[in-house]
Amino acid sequence: MRAPLRSPPGPGAGGHHQVLFALAECLPFAVALLVLLVELTPAHVVYTGPLLVATPALAAVTMGPKGTLAATVVAVGVSLTTATYNHAWGGQQVYTNFLALFLVSVASFMTSRAARTRRENELNQLRRIATAAQEVLLRPVLDRLGPVRAASMYLAAETGAQIGGDLYDAVQTRYGVRMIVGDVRGKGLPAVRAAAVVLGAFREAVHYEDDLVEVINHCGAALRRDAVVAGVGAGAAGGDDALLEGFVTALVAQIPDGHRVEVINRGHPPPLLLLRNGTVRSLMPTAPLPPLGLEEFISGPPGRTDSYPFAPGDRLLLCTDGVIEARDRDSTFFDLPEAMVTMRDHTRQAFLEGLRQALLRHTQGRLVDDVAVILLDRREDEGHGSTGGPAQGPR
Repeated sequence: MRAPLRSPPGPGAGGHHQVLFALAECLPFAVALLVLLVELTPAHVVYTGPLLVATPALAAVTMGPKGTLAATVVAVGVSLTTATYNHAWGGQQVYTNFLALFLVSVASFMTSRAARTRRENELNQLRRIATAAQEVLLRPVLDRLGPVRAASMYLAAETGAQIGGDLYDAVQTRYGVRMIVGDVRGKGLPAVRAAAVVLGAFREAVHYEDDLVEVINHCGAALRRDAVVAGVGAGAAGGDDALLEGFVTALVAQIPDGHRVEVINRGHPPPLLLLRNGTVRSLMPTAPLPPLGLEEFISGPPGRTDSYPFAPGDRLLLCTDGVIEARDRDSTFFDLPEAMVTMRDHTRQAFLEGLRQALLRHTQGRLVDDVAVILLDRREDEGHGSTGGPAQGPR
């Protein structure tokens, strides 16, 4: 989730590190150019052999095996050029420099390749761990949940990431099918931790709380407890600023017996309902409430559930703001209702795949926020009861 009420970050330490890294990559070639200039001028009496020999080693530090080979080729080319220009062939010093350059180049290439292999193995291990964590934290919803058929999708904005600060789940309970979609303010491991706390509280409360409001209140209470434990709650030294670091926008929905859906919204983008006639309706809350973690801003009653028709043939979409706030190069927002109408005849999986491709196409493959989506089809042939028996798996 994008941080609200903050100015865009200016050039910071990350930008300085990138500049320094780019300069480090250019250093081997700058040294080779310096050696060439010295050797082609009257200053060639200065012994530059050690500088040229060091270029492959410098490249191995920052550029990997290919960069090391490129620096070696440049160093050999400079050595051949300067030796020919200065008529140095036949002297022992030239062949000594070539031998040293060969040995350093081989050692640098082998070291760089070993380091690259080690980094790739570590990255693969981290990806396996992230995949396992995702299967526990963000497992795909079941295909069949009582009176609905469901599908889910998650896209992490961070390159190489499997999980992030968005959350979702859908389970069948004795009260009906219950779902949650949420978005943690911030990114990184703290966001993943907050998502895990909210999901854990939801998965516990949905099975014994008959009131949907109490389910989402249970999630908010768990988030506040974790904030206190982590030292970023209202009782920590950070005060109000620390509290603002820990909120989560969330939406909890329930599909009980009958053709309706019940929703309670805590600062989250409203669900979109694609009616069977092809029109899209936004299920706006009647009484807006602040996100989880900001309960002190609730001045009136703790909220109530809103009920909307959800008839057979309708399609319900719950998503995070990574979908509706996705922008192209002209800062134009992604038109989700139009995409839903365009793909209304698609199956659920085809719809989600089409949505994924449309998002990546709209943003030129550069998502700036995580994306979580739950898609539900209300089917007449699924029956009216949603509380009898356990949920069935995909078929």
